[in-house]
Amino acid sequence: MSTKTAIITGGAGFIGINLFRKIKDRYQKIVCIDNFSLGKHDFFNKHLDDKKLEIIEADCSNKHELEIIINDLQTKNCYGDIWHLAANSDIPSGVENEAIDLKDTFMTTYNIVTAMKGSSFKSIYFASSSAIYGDHEEQILKENIGPLIPISNYGAMKLSSEAVICAASEAHLERAVIFRFPNVVGTPATHGVIYDFTKRLFLNNKKLSVLGDGTQKKSYLHVDDLIDGMISVWDNWPDKKKIDIFNIGPKDEGIYVKEIAEIVTSNFAPNIEITYGVENKGWLGDVPRFIYDTSKISKSVGWEPFLNSREAITKASKEIFYQFQENNKI
Repeated sequence: MSTKTAIITGGAGFIGINLFRKIKDRYQKIVCIDNFSLGKHDFFNKHLDDKKLEIIEADCSNKHELEIIINDLQTKNCYGDIWHLAANSDIPSGVENEAIDLKDTFMTTYNIVTAMKGSSFKSIYFASSSAIYGDHEEQILKENIGPLIPISNYGAMKLSSEAVICAASEAHLERAVIFRFPNVVGTPATHGVIYDFTKRLFLNNKKLSVLGDGTQKKSYLHVDDLIDGMISVWDNWPDKKKIDIFNIGPKDEGIYVKEIAEIVTSNFAPNIEITYGVENKGWLGDVPRFIYDTSKISKSVGWEPFLNSREAITKASKEIFYQFQENNKI
C-alpha cells in the first residue's frame, strides 16, 4: 500500500515546523530532514507522539545521505512532494564565507533535484527569496522583472537554485513551484532582526544599537500568512501547468528598520535609547529597500495576507518576547 508523504527539508527550522503543523493532516506521513545547525529538536516536543512524523538528522548538501533517505522511503512505498526549505538563512555569514551559501543553499537544491530523478517524489515546492532580484531601489518587483542581479551570495545561490529547478522541470519533474519569500517573522524564532534586537535588549534594556541608519525599508510577512499562501497555491494548482513562480508577501510597501526598533523596544520599557549607524545598509549584500508586487498570487489563487508589514512585526515582536521569557534564554 502506497503512503502519501511530504518531505520537508529544513523541517526543524522556524518555517519548517510551522509548515509541518499546517500540512500534517493532508499527508499520511511527514519526513522532516534537518542538519540542526539552526533548527531545534525542541521544536518537535509537542509532536513527538504523532505517528505521521519522522525526524531525520541529515545534511541535504551530502548527496549520499540524501539518496539513502529517498531510496529508503521508496522501499516503504512512499510517494509525494518535497517542500524544500533547507538553506543558509544567515546572509551575513555567507558574506564572510562564500562556501556556506554554496554548500547549504545551492548544493542542497542540486542534490534534492537530482535525487528526485526517477524517484516516487515528483513535485517540489521551493523557498526562494526576494534576494534574487538584487537592488532595484524603488522599482516594484514583479516575477518577470529583469535583469536579476543579486548582490549577496545568498541571493546568487537562491537564483542558481531556481535555474536548476527550472531545468529539472523540463527534464523530469511533474510540478515545480518557486516561492519568492520576503522577510518572514514569527515563532519559534532562531535569528532575524526582531530576534537579534530582543536578545540584546534582554541583556541590556537601556540601549539598543542598530546597524544602518534606520531608513532601510523592507516587506515583512508573518509566518502564518506565508504558510497559508503556499498552501493556497498547492490547493489551486492548474493540472497541466508544470512550473510557476510566485512572489509571496504583504501588499504594503514595507516598514522602516527604525520603526521595527521602536516596536521591539516598546515591549521592554518606554524611552529606551536607540542609536543608529550612518549608512543605509546593515551589512554587505543587504538590499536597503524593496517593494513586492503580489498581484499574481492574488489573481491566480485568491490569496491575500491578513497582516501588513507593521502588523506582522508587531505580532511577531510580542511572540518572540514571550519566547525569550518562556525559555529564559539570552
